[in-house]
Amino acid sequence: MPKGYWIARVDVSDPVGYQEYVAANATAFRKYDARFVVRGGRSEAPEGTPRSRNVVLEFKDYDTALACYRSPEYAAARTLREGRSVADLLIIEGYDGPQPG
Repeated sequence: MPKGYWIARVDVSDPVGYQEYVAANATAFRKYDARFVVRGGRSEAPEGTPRSRNVVLEFKDYDTALACYRSPEYAAARTLREGRSVADLLIIEGYDGPQPG
């Protein structure tokens, strides 16, 4: 079964306040066994409009990724992000089929 992912692109306007969101989202991420694949780090955007922070979270499957986002735990954390950042978030199913060869 393919894994599920959150792909987030974020511009943080209040880094100190944003840390409250980071601390709070850990509750939901633990509950749904999320694993950070990308959490900041160096990046380059050769195409499109970049944001200053990029995050990729991995979940056991797509339904779990959706459940985490829709959970009361994440809803509480999300309110702490409001006004402190602007984000684009994509929840997507991974691919586990054949690869080019």
